Amino acid sequence: MMWVRQQRLGRVRGAAGNGGLLLAVVMTAVSALALAAERPNILLIVSEDNGPELSCYGDPYARTPQLDQLAADGVRFERAFVTQAGCSPSRASFLTGLYPHQHGQVGLATWGFRMFRDDTPNLARSLKDAGYRTGLIGKLHVNPESAFSFDFSRIPNGNFARKNLADYARHAAEFFAADGGPFFLSINYPDAHGPWLRQVDGLPADPLDPDDVKPLPYFGVDTPRIRESIANHYNCMMRLDSLVGDLLAELERSGKAADTLVVYIGDHGADMLRGKRTCYEGGLRIPLIVRWPGHAWAGQVRTELVSTIDLAPTFLAVAGATPIAGLPGRSLVPLLAGDHPAWRTELFAEYHTHAAESNFYPQRSVRNDRFKLIENLLPGEVNPGVAFTFREFDAAAAAIAAGPAEVRDAYRLMEQPQRYELYDLEIDPNEFRNLADDPAHEAARAELAAALTAWRQETGDPLLDPAVLQRFAAEVRGVNTKKEARSSGWGYPDYFFGREPAAAPPRGKKKQRAGGAP
Repeated sequence: MMWVRQQRLGRVRGAAGNGGLLLAVVMTAVSALALAAERPNILLIVSEDNGPELSCYGDPYARTPQLDQLAADGVRFERAFVTQAGCSPSRASFLTGLYPHQHGQVGLATWGFRMFRDDTPNLARSLKDAGYRTGLIGKLHVNPESAFSFDFSRIPNGNFARKNLADYARHAAEFFAADGGPFFLSINYPDAHGPWLRQVDGLPADPLDPDDVKPLPYFGVDTPRIRESIANHYNCMMRLDSLVGDLLAELERSGKAADTLVVYIGDHGADMLRGKRTCYEGGLRIPLIVRWPGHAWAGQVRTELVSTIDLAPTFLAVAGATPIAGLPGRSLVPLLAGDHPAWRTELFAEYHTHAAESNFYPQRSVRNDRFKLIENLLPGEVNPGVAFTFREFDAAAAAIAAGPAEVRDAYRLMEQPQRYELYDLEIDPNEFRNLADDPAHEAARAELAAALTAWRQETGDPLLDPAVLQRFAAEVRGVNTKKEARSSGWGYPDYFFGREPAAAPPRGKKKQRAGGAP
C-alpha cells in the first residue's frame, strides 16, 4: 500500500490563484498548529443508517432538539458525505482517512472483508501515540480489530435489539471521569439501523405514526409499508437524539465539555430505496455537526463539499499528532474558525459490495456544485442490490410501475445501469433524470468523467485494471454464505496491488448469474 499524496492542488481552485493558494495553505498550517497546542479532548458520535433527517437540516418531520442545539452551538455542514454508503467501508474511512479502495475494507466486516494491511495508520493508534487516552463504545465493524488499539472498549457489537441503551452514556461517564491526559472517544449508536423500532424504553416519548410523515423525496414512491418504515426511521432518530442528549449531559457533568471537540456524523444514508448501498445522494449525504467551544464559530452553516476523509486530518491537527502522510482529505479547522480558504470543487465516492454477491455492483462517483456523475464499472449488467433492497419493501415495485415516467426510468436504470449517469443537482436534487446521453450536457459529462478518471489514477484504484475487476467480480460472486466468506478468506488484498497476478484463478465456487459474470 502506498501512502502518497493523492489530492492534486490543480483541483483546488479559487480566486486566489496559485500564490493565494500557497498562502492559504501556509496560514491554515500555522492556525492548526496554534490550535493544536491546546490539545482538546475529542468526542466522535456516530449514528447508523441515516442521512440529515434532523430538524436543524430542515427536515419537516424530525424532532431532534438535542442535535439541533449542538448545531446552534457549533458548525453545521450542509454538504457532507461519506466515501461509501456501507457501514464497514465508511467507518474504516473516517478512522483511517482513506477511501475504501485505498484501505481495503470494501464490504462488511461480518462477511470477512478487511483492510489490506494491519499496519494501515488509523486514528486510535495515531492519537494514542500522541498521548491521548482512547475509547470505543459500540461497534468497530472494521477488520482486523487488533489494528485499533483502543484503551477502553464497551458494548462491542451493533446492539440492533437496542438493549440497555442507558449504558452508552453510563460507560461514557466512566470514561470521562478517568484521568490520563486528553481523550479520544468514539461512541457508536445502533439507531437508525434496522429493525426500525417504534419505541424502546419509552423512547421516543411521543412516537410518530405512518399518517404523520411522508417518504423521503428521493424514494419517488409512497406505499403504506414505506410510510410505516419511514415513521419508525424518524422514531429511531428521535430516540438517538435523546441518547445523544444524555451523553452530552454526562460530558457537561464531567467538567470537560469546554475542553472537548464534539463531532456528530451518520455513517451513511438510510437503508431504504435509493439510499444505502448506492452512490446516490440519499446514500452518501450525511449530517456533520461540530462543536468546539472557544474555537469553532458557533452557529455557522458551511456549504463546502466535505467528506468523512477530512476527519482524520482534522483530529490529528488539533491533537498536535504526527500527520499521516498522503491522506487525501483536508483539515476542517479553518472552516470551523470561520475562514474561507480555497476548497475542493469536486467530491468523490465509490461503492463495491455490502454482504457479497447479493449486492455486488462496483461504482465510482464525482460531484461538483451542480452536477453529479456516477460511473458503473459493470455497465449493462443487472444490479442485484435493487432486488436485495426490495425484499424489505414488497409493494414498492408495483408502486414504481404505477408512478411517473421519470421515476420508472430511474429505477429501471438503477436495476440495469449504463456506464454513466449524470444528474443536474440544481434542478433535480433527487437524481431522477439521467442526462448522460443529452448532447446539451456533453461538456459537463466529459469534464466530470475526466476528473473521475484522474482521481482513480491518483488514488491508485485497483479496479482500473480490467483483469483485477473481473477477478474481483468472480471472487465475490463465488461466495454464497457468510460462513464461507469468513472461513475461506478473501483473496483481493493480495491481487488488488499485484502481490498475486490478477489473472490467477479466483477463490471459492463461481455461480452462474443472470446478466452475465465478467
